[in-house]
Order: sequence, then C-alpha cells, then structure tokens
Amino acid sequence: METNKQKPARYEWGPFPLGDGREVLDIRYDQVFKAVFTKDTKESRGALSHLISALIGRTVKVEAIIANEPPVDDLRQRYLRFDVACVTEEGEPVNVEVSLNPKKNERVRLEYHAAKLFVGQDIHGNDKGFKDLKETYQIAILAKKQFFTDEELIHNFIYYDPDNRISLGGKTRIITVELIKTKPIVNKPIEEMTTSELWAVFFEYLTDEEKRAKMIEIINHEEGIAMAVETMSKITQDQVEYARMCNLLKSELDYQDGMVEARRSGIEEGLEMGIEQEKLIIAKNLLSEGSTPEFIHRITGLSLKDIAHLE
Repeated sequence: METNKQKPARYEWGPFPLGDGREVLDIRYDQVFKAVFTKDTKESRGALSHLISALIGRTVKVEAIIANEPPVDDLRQRYLRFDVACVTEEGEPVNVEVSLNPKKNERVRLEYHAAKLFVGQDIHGNDKGFKDLKETYQIAILAKKQFFTDEELIHNFIYYDPDNRISLGGKTRIITVELIKTKPIVNKPIEEMTTSELWAVFFEYLTDEEKRAKMIEIINHEEGIAMAVETMSKITQDQVEYARMCNLLKSELDYQDGMVEARRSGIEEGLEMGIEQEKLIIAKNLLSEGSTPEFIHRITGLSLKDIAHLE
C-alpha cells in the first residue's frame, strides 16, 4: 500500500486550539466544512486541492469554486447546501460534501448528484462532442454510520458489469469515505498512513482531546491539512455561533424529512412510532451540538423530562 511521502508542513500547531479559549470547530459540520474549503485564499484553495487529490488518487489543482451561491468570506453569507462544487485546472467538475448524519437514501442521492454533475457539462456547439466531456467526481465524506459491510475506508464506484467483470470505462466516479472505519487506522504511525487515511483521521478526530497529539503530528506532516487548519483558525466566534444555528436548522429539516418518510409508510401506528423515533434522533443530535433543552423542546415538542433522559 502506498504511504504518504509528504514533507513536513511549515505550519505549527499554534492556530489549532485557536489560542483564545474557543472550542475547536468540528469540520464535519456542513457550514464549517464549506467555510474552510471555499474561501478565496491560497490556504483554502490549497487545502481543497490536496483533499481532492488524495481521494481521487492523482494530483489536481482546483481552478475555481463554481459560483452557485453567495461569496464565502463570511458564514452568514451562505445558504444551506450539501456540497462544495468546484472545477479543476483541467476543467473536471468535482462535488465534495460531508454528511454528519447521512440518511438511509444516501446511496441513491449520490447517484443522482453524480449524474447531474456529469450532464451539467456543456458540449453544445459545432466544435464539441461527447469526447470533450471531462471526468467528474462526486465525493462524499460520511460520518456516524457504516454504509458498507466491509472494512474498506474508501470506495470508488464506476459503471461496471459485475457478471462479466467489465468496466464501461466512463468518466463518472462516486467516491465515499466512511469515517467510522478510521478506528483501526488512527493509532497507526502517520508515516504508514496514506494521504487519504490522514485526511479521514483528521476529519474524525479533530475535536477529540485524547487524540490531540496525533492531530498535531498529522497537521505538521500533511501540508494540505495544515492549510485547512490555518483557514479554520480565522473563523470568528460570531461565525461559529451562526454555523451552529445553521446546523440546528439542518436538524429541523432532517426531522421534517423523517416525518415525511413515516407518513409514506401508510400505517398509522408505524407513523406515530416513526415520528417519535425521529424526534429522539434529532434531539440527540441537537444535544451533541450543544443545544439547550429548551431549544430542543421548541424544535421537537419533546418534554424537558424526556430530553433530560437523553443527556
């Protein structure tokens, strides 16, 4: 297995604990993830290029973030999205997303967005044809749930005939990273980790105080990760609070989606059980994000007593 050969980064540990008593941000949250990887700075663009390169297996340089939403200099300027859409220097469209609590329909959703990304390329005109289509990459970093029964951290999906073991050789790829599978990896010496493993461990254990020494090693070893931390250190406390509120809104939308799924079951008893179960799941997520019991009560309708039992 190819191991990481990156020279030690020039960045020090300094900015990681933020130096002013602030909490370390969880980069797995949508708004933090996008704030880190979509700023128009050398560090942010470099971090995104390194991350994509590690996951697709070859060096690429991000040329531009696709202008499909407001500027990213301030978290408050951003609408809720699930992806970071960009294009490489070679013109290849790439979507990178992180899902803290992916839903059961995640696999189908990835297929949908990969297809949409591929057909979104413009080949109209007399001087263009199908040969001009670029490779496209839909990358999903999945947390808190195992989707595939094997122990592989990363899966790389392409069109494939399983009966005859023939690849179509197309240009659409879906790449998944299951962070829950980093447990047997995190204690490996960093010199034995691949670059993709370094990134996965970084995402999963960034806020884990027991793994802080390992995080220091990784940050000082992999330049792209150091760039991500450098960008993260410049996020203000006001932006942190706004990011938390965006995640609360996302949880509320997840709750709504859960109720819709329950209604579609067509069974009244199953509906009630499904709704109550979804309320508990949302409440637990909100607690883990630092929400107050009173706020959770307003969002889910659960009693304060029931919420207290979840803590």
